[in-house]
Amino acid sequence: MAGTALVVGRSWVPPEEIVRMIAGRVIPMTQTWFPEEATVVFDVRIPRVMLAFFVGSALALAGAALQSLFRNPLVSPQMLGVSSGASFGGVLAMVLGLGTVGTVGGAFLSGLVALLLVLAIGRISGVSPLLMIVLGGVVVSALFSSLVSLITYTADPYTQLPAITFWLLGSLATVNETKILTVLVPLLIGGAAILALRWRLNVLALGDEDATALGVAPRTTRTLLLVAVALLTAGAVAVSGVIGWVGLIVPHIARLAVGPDNRVLLPASLIIGGGYLVLVDTIARALTTTEIPLGILTALIGAPFFVLMLVRFGKRELAHE
Repeated sequence: MAGTALVVGRSWVPPEEIVRMIAGRVIPMTQTWFPEEATVVFDVRIPRVMLAFFVGSALALAGAALQSLFRNPLVSPQMLGVSSGASFGGVLAMVLGLGTVGTVGGAFLSGLVALLLVLAIGRISGVSPLLMIVLGGVVVSALFSSLVSLITYTADPYTQLPAITFWLLGSLATVNETKILTVLVPLLIGGAAILALRWRLNVLALGDEDATALGVAPRTTRTLLLVAVALLTAGAVAVSGVIGWVGLIVPHIARLAVGPDNRVLLPASLIIGGGYLVLVDTIARALTTTEIPLGILTALIGAPFFVLMLVRFGKRELAHE
């Protein structure tokens, strides 16, 4: 997958030359490639493959954790409102002309603010915390989506609107060290937290009373998982824009491959999610001379696949009746 991604692009670089370039960084050998080819491979394609893998891993792991936490296969990272919150911060930074660093930072901080709002709503007493978090996510998502629409409406249609629209549709066209670190650090922190808690997710499936009897604090575990999911989602959206369907579809693919046990499902979702987005990004670069936004491709691929999943699930339910 990664090898194909390194070959595909506007500038053709022979696979054997790519192998020699990479090996040449470790073993001294005669240079048979052009300097421009090395620039394309090391400064553009390898960083882009890394970014695609990290973003896909973050979104897929976040989706798998949420589906297990809520025991609902239709849940995705977008439901927490973090994606919409991060979109607002990124768009606002673009309009204010804060540059790439400002856009990434604004998206990340705004995504965390969205999470805090959702958690605050979830603490309303007298109602199921999980239900209130879902409803809070819907409310916060609608709020930030309307703010994004307002900013987009008032943005300059010639100098600002095209960049905003392209970013909102999801893209990895611009890659730099700042973006890689912005998604990698939350992935390491949030991913480590989720993977460390994955056995507790299995226990939570038994119910709060049984989980408490087995030494698991349901409320604390849920809060930690939600914060970790928000970190992953905010980091991903901050560098790539809104790329939907990854956090919804990939956990189902992983579940088909390894089963529902979270001890195996979550690591599998992380790996499959990274590979999936690398594949989609490669297709986006190969189909046309102008890149197709990733959000469009993931929707075109994800929607039919999800319909097939629903049909398969429906047949299974009928077979059990």
